Amino acid sequence: MTRILKLFSLLFLIAGFYSGAVAQTKTRVLTLPEVIEIAKRQSPDALTAMHRFRSSYWQYRNYKAGLMPMLTLDATLPSLSRSIEKIITTEGDVYSERNVATYSSGLSLTKNIGLTGGQIFLNSNLQRLDQFGDSTITSYLSTPLNIGINQPLFNYNAYKWLRKTEPMRYSEAERRYLEDVERVSISAADQFFSLLDAQIRLRIQQLNQSNNDTLYQIARGRYNIGTIAENELLQIELSLLNSRSAVENANLDVEMKTFNLRSFLRLSENETIVLVAPQSPPAPVIEAQLAINEARENRADALAFDRRLIEAEGAVNKARTENRFNANLFAVYGLTQSTDNIQDVYRDPQEQQQLELGISIPILDWGYARGRIKLAESDQELQKTAVQQEMLDFDQEVFLKVMQFNMQRNQLVIAAKSDTVALKRYEVTKQRYLIGKIGITDLNIAQTEKDNAQQGYIAALSLYWRSFYELRRLTLYDFVAHNRIIFHFEDIPDVE
Repeated sequence: MTRILKLFSLLFLIAGFYSGAVAQTKTRVLTLPEVIEIAKRQSPDALTAMHRFRSSYWQYRNYKAGLMPMLTLDATLPSLSRSIEKIITTEGDVYSERNVATYSSGLSLTKNIGLTGGQIFLNSNLQRLDQFGDSTITSYLSTPLNIGINQPLFNYNAYKWLRKTEPMRYSEAERRYLEDVERVSISAADQFFSLLDAQIRLRIQQLNQSNNDTLYQIARGRYNIGTIAENELLQIELSLLNSRSAVENANLDVEMKTFNLRSFLRLSENETIVLVAPQSPPAPVIEAQLAINEARENRADALAFDRRLIEAEGAVNKARTENRFNANLFAVYGLTQSTDNIQDVYRDPQEQQQLELGISIPILDWGYARGRIKLAESDQELQKTAVQQEMLDFDQEVFLKVMQFNMQRNQLVIAAKSDTVALKRYEVTKQRYLIGKIGITDLNIAQTEKDNAQQGYIAALSLYWRSFYELRRLTLYDFVAHNRIIFHFEDIPDVE
């Protein structure tokens, strides 16, 4: 940090504490790391990223729950029916009124078989039937135990492909969340430097106004004794007026940028924010191949490339298996009993079996099945081409960002040197003007160059930090600590 920035930081602190004493507001001094940490905890972008990850987490939990046994209780208490129905007798068909009440309860346990795509089940049921007439007839039907399987033999097995893609999709969500957090850091850095630049511009304009006021008083004295012309006095007065206008505009800009940062960080309106200019991070010169390797290993997009290829392969498999010979096996073995007495409903149950084998053979579909297969294969090739191109763009993006970051290190050094030189030149030019060696035009040029150099340093510092956090987001790698960026996802509410 240059000497002038240290001076500005001290002036900000003094101004902040002074305004807090007068206006009874709280002054909050913030560094860039503090702003980023606050943004990661409570900014709208951070909360949005957290809720997006929680949605992905519960989607993955639902997938895993779908592979676990499901226990279900069903009951009907009661079902009443009053109707006129046709009854077939030996003397002919007659119509008779029928009043019936049925009660039932059942407990079933089902389990999807991910390996084969079928389902096994166990169930137990109990039913009661009341027929109302001249007298009430009650009967019971029990199924103490049924065990069965429903197994497609050649159909598309969605569970087989979900077992491959769903864990990958969840891993993508974890990595995407880390990228979103790093994106929050980038936004926080942008907001930080936007306000810091406005505050420094304000201090520059205030210093320029003070200098111009001093120069104007000196120029009036020189004009009164006839050592300078009226034109030079008017030019200095115009500079003073312009500097006053610039201070008002800079004040408004500071207020606007303060509101934006306070809104982004969700801070209290009663807090006066004072920023401390950061130094450059101690990151070394980064090797492009290291960054590319870490990006391939850590980024969500790198994992998404493989998932998309698997999904395209699964779509081809689905098109092929759903449009050919298919068969389905359904088998049940169980026990059952019927009685008019509730005490005997589970006594001496009888065996019951059911076996069903269904087949489906397409005979004539006018090329519909072949068309779906060709369409799926075409989409698969298209996906392969897209992934190959995106992988090249992926590596190129990381490579260019590394080059930009390494270049920005040099640009920051140049900007800092330019700031120091421009400030020293302005001080020398000012002293030469005070002793009458040069005119006001040269002084104005030196002041403009000083202001531009100071603002240029802040711009270079902002670009440096932005490049630093963008490189972290692209690689999910900390080049200062030399390790991968990790996060304890269990710290997120409702995530285990």
